[in-house]
Amino acid sequence: MSAESKEYKSPLYKLVDFFRRSRDKWKAKHKASKRESKRLANQTAAVERSRERWRTECKKLRHEVASLKKQLSGLEKKC
Repeated sequence: MSAESKEYKSPLYKLVDFFRRSRDKWKAKHKASKRESKRLANQTAAVERSRERWRTECKKLRHEVASLKKQLSGLEKKC
């Protein structure tokens, strides 16, 4: 059934206002959900960057610990 063939009982000025408000509410809802989606995407990216930074730091420190253990064992053997 097409929109042109449908007969409304309410006056057109009321329908126009109703449909305009309905459209505006939908647009606002869509805009809010889009903004929330963008916020969550940015937060996810920030968390991933942070996690990668901590991973790199952890690897660096593990190598440093291994190096220091080798030095310590070398010093203990000398004594």
